[in-house]
Amino acid sequence: MTTDPRTPVIVGVGQASQRPDDPADALEPVDLLAEAARAADTDAGHSLLARVDAVAVAQILSWRYPDPGALLGRRLGAEPRTTILSTVGGNSPQMLVTECSRAITQGQQDIALVGGVECMHSRWRARREPTTWLEWSKPDDPPCAEVWGNPAPGSTDDEMAHLAAAPVQVYPLFETALRARAGDDVGTHQRRVAALWARFAGVAADNPFAWSRTAYTPEEIATVTADNRMVTFPYTKRMCANLGVDQAAAIILCSYEAARAAGVDDSRLVFPHAGGDGREHYFITERESLATAPGLGIALRQAMHGAGVGVDDIARFDLYSCFPSAVEMAMDQLGLEADDSRPLTLTGGLAFAGGPGNSYANHAIAAMVEACRADPGSLGMVTALGWYVTKHAVGIYSTTPPTRGFRNADADAAHAEIARTPSRQPAGTYEGDATIEATAVIFDRDGAPSAAILAAITPDGRRAMANSHDVETMTEMTRTPWEGRTVELTSDGTTNALRS
Repeated sequence: MTTDPRTPVIVGVGQASQRPDDPADALEPVDLLAEAARAADTDAGHSLLARVDAVAVAQILSWRYPDPGALLGRRLGAEPRTTILSTVGGNSPQMLVTECSRAITQGQQDIALVGGVECMHSRWRARREPTTWLEWSKPDDPPCAEVWGNPAPGSTDDEMAHLAAAPVQVYPLFETALRARAGDDVGTHQRRVAALWARFAGVAADNPFAWSRTAYTPEEIATVTADNRMVTFPYTKRMCANLGVDQAAAIILCSYEAARAAGVDDSRLVFPHAGGDGREHYFITERESLATAPGLGIALRQAMHGAGVGVDDIARFDLYSCFPSAVEMAMDQLGLEADDSRPLTLTGGLAFAGGPGNSYANHAIAAMVEACRADPGSLGMVTALGWYVTKHAVGIYSTTPPTRGFRNADADAAHAEIARTPSRQPAGTYEGDATIEATAVIFDRDGAPSAAILAAITPDGRRAMANSHDVETMTEMTRTPWEGRTVELTSDGTTNALRS
């Protein structure tokens, strides 16, 4: 079979990290990303960086550059025609690879550099006493003209008013909704989730790029200790994405003819076969259930249909793993059982390998490229999500060129399909009876419960958010599932509360 010269192919991947004793010695984000890009160039075996015509960067949270792609290009001695910046969302790296693959297929790009970086570890350490002033760049570039992705915020005002305003507060709601659907008691559920997460920790232990390389046991993940505090029940610290990392990853993607012209060896080539794109009903109060992700299912089917394969054809996965509930919902949509022997992660996930803001999936794709090279002809799948299981991107990869050419996501079709699925109306301020769907209990750093978040369904099918600050109630929620109980909610006209 003759490979179309415009077929996109990944030729090089690179990862970089740092953990300096003094934050003043830390590389700034763009320089750490440049290290990863040079590593990707070395990985390709032939220099391509000077010829890069597009640089796409997942939005950086630890230090804002107006156009990080332009600054990165200057650091690397490249002069890209196009620079691209993503919006906020962990789906961004896979979305950027999919969109750059489409652009290469259509002749709009020839060699693209996709990457991302965070230096949150150094930023946070610099704020400690004694405070360190970071002499990082503040270039006067105009803002990046091409911004890809949905810029909508992740939460409504009502959700934020009820403390559902950050991933560590929202994903526990998904987890208890999943617990209720499974019919588990608290102890059974915690053991099951800890066993899943220990599987991820074991992979991180063997990953030379992982931030934490300790193969924690299920007991060490589930048990609350001085260094594994309860963050938001049911999640301990070791169940949560670790944002405090300095990590970068880069991917060099080009046309097949550019790879051939550069003399890249066949052993380095990994082809994107297809990309999927989707989203849920955007805000959590609009979703029919907090235990399912039908939009992810749409993106998964879109990618597999584009590649002409089924889930049984996939040899390995890297399922986006900011929290256990994200993995559980992806497994549900893929039909994967807990005893499936195929890898669910290649890195160890965001809790152990590291969760560098919007950029984690760059590391997942880099690991997938290496895994595909080690198992020629096999297929691997990467899933990536943004906000609260809100925005989805899926990629399928192999060393074998796609027989039908690269198939890119039809985002409009995916979004139209999810729009036709059942949803709910948010109740806003509400007084009266409601049935609890999900709970989460926020803990202070001293180990005391400080607030409970509840999602509840009203008799007319709307979803109401509510809070409780009653210590006895919050403590009971950590011992006995409240999901399915009918309770009374009150309102002060701004927020709802559980009547004690």
